[in-house]
Amino acid sequence: MANIAPFGVCRSMANPTVSAATSAAMGVLTPMPCIPATASPWTPGAAKTHIAGQPALHGQCTCLCNWGGVIKIDQPGTRKTMIA
Repeated sequence: MANIAPFGVCRSMANPTVSAATSAAMGVLTPMPCIPATASPWTPGAAKTHIAGQPALHGQCTCLCNWGGVIKIDQPGTRKTMIA
């Protein structure tokens, strides 16, 4: 949740919330909000650039979700944010 914000919907029956909602809907697949659950690192990462000892991420990096999905970087690069 700190580094990958919730996004879209999950349709994986391996996800307990999707499974429960689908059961409640008598077997009709019921997608639920995607709350990323990751245990694996991002791969492949930058070969030469590191941030806090970890390879920096670029547009070809992916991370596997515990429920069977693949998370990809949609908009690589940096953006300035303003704190109000």
